[in-house]
Amino acid sequence: MNKIEDLRKRKADLALGGGQKKIDEQHAKGKLTARERIALLFDEGSFVEIDTFVSHRCNNFDMAGVEATGDGVVTGYGTVGGRLVYAFAQDFTVLGGSLGEYHAEKIVKVQNLALKMGAPLVGLNDSGGARIQEGVNALSGFGKIFYNNTIASGVIPQISVIMGPCAGGAVYSPAITDFVFMVNKTSQMFITGPQVIKTVTGQDISAEELGGAMTHNSISGVAHFIGANDKETLEQVRDLLSYLPSNNMETAPIYESTDDPNRMIPEFNEMIPESANKAYDMYEIIKRLADNEILYDVMPHYAKNMITCFIRMDGQTVGVIANQPRVAAGCLDINASDKAARFIRRCDAFNIPLLTIVDVPGFLPGTDQEYGGIIRHGAKMLYAYCEATVPKITMITRKAYGGAYIGMCNKELGSDMVLAWPSAQIAVMGAEGAANIVFKNDIKEANDPIAKRKEKIEEYEEKFSNPYRAAEMGYVDDVIEPATARKRVISALDMLSSKRQSLPAKKHGNIPL
Repeated sequence: MNKIEDLRKRKADLALGGGQKKIDEQHAKGKLTARERIALLFDEGSFVEIDTFVSHRCNNFDMAGVEATGDGVVTGYGTVGGRLVYAFAQDFTVLGGSLGEYHAEKIVKVQNLALKMGAPLVGLNDSGGARIQEGVNALSGFGKIFYNNTIASGVIPQISVIMGPCAGGAVYSPAITDFVFMVNKTSQMFITGPQVIKTVTGQDISAEELGGAMTHNSISGVAHFIGANDKETLEQVRDLLSYLPSNNMETAPIYESTDDPNRMIPEFNEMIPESANKAYDMYEIIKRLADNEILYDVMPHYAKNMITCFIRMDGQTVGVIANQPRVAAGCLDINASDKAARFIRRCDAFNIPLLTIVDVPGFLPGTDQEYGGIIRHGAKMLYAYCEATVPKITMITRKAYGGAYIGMCNKELGSDMVLAWPSAQIAVMGAEGAANIVFKNDIKEANDPIAKRKEKIEEYEEKFSNPYRAAEMGYVDDVIEPATARKRVISALDMLSSKRQSLPAKKHGNIPL
């Protein structure tokens, strides 16, 4: 056998990972192998593997005679949508994808390359955790990965895809990254597994219930997206990358749009119910604003009273933050504030303009919220908006009351353009509550308190429950016909495209975490 044939045979053997039996076991669980996943993520034929021949150096616990193809992780680079992307994919067929010293070094190498080249990094996680036989060397590897995740944060997009078990210290790398995907029924994340919990607390819980995809998408908020299987999840990752720039020095790619930027939306003129207490679906507004009515929802199962999503307007990526009147009346609460703050900071880090659509009656009242620290969590959102230097456009469709009005990026929080619909109600509180306080004595002393209260509510509504008082004072830049909303937002984006704003020099701010 000549050397070329020997090389080809070695690479063919390495491509089998832990062998055909292990591959069959992986498939039996409804999971693809590391290399099959990479083939789906990257443009066909573009992936180039590096460190193919790397293996472990461990001699403890009979490991000296154990073969570990690629040390249980496939690393390299290729193109997604024609743009450079780096990736690593843990190979569960090799030692359960466990992380050892050189497994970690391979990941650290692609992290460093991605940072130097200014390209996104995608991590496909499927691992039994730290390789116990390697002890502190494995823990050191995790530390290096976490450090690189943090240094790269806000510089390049980092995406984690949980495609199997992810336990113990391993969960912190995904938690630091920008976006976390999980696969339904085949992926789990937890610090301590079901067995440990049962031993320590006596609680009996399944791995899926404890740390499954829907648990983290709907309850904990650790994950942002859920896919039905490996293939669908990786297609979602490819789609997400199309909305993001390669790094913080660039803007997101602009796609040629077939949707008229001047398209009128006449149904908006009838969209807002006459009754201020009647709900409507904010998604219907966002979809109609978007090019071809396409949106990419971020965290759709968590804090549903707040919508965070990407859309394109005239081909340009826009980050949308909007209250959802159909859930808790669109109130701000702890989870909604956290969800919005993180999304705002992601968009600002990667030069994505922000569109805030407001219909908010206030912060959610209650002891659970106060004891849970709504003041601190709500402050994160305020902080994120104030710190963001990207173009910020605010559009008020209906309610904009009290501190929540400020929290949804009013003029004083740095909104560059505030537009309001004629249905907008900008005030300290709703008319009924305000009338009870402001006209308390008038109502109490009236011959007919009920009629007097109604009269005073109408008086307050006439003075404050409309956008014109705020427009007169310059807090609203224009009151627009709703049908023109898409045209006016795109016009504002064009006007703001050359925006340059610098913050005072500092090491970093102290966000109220």
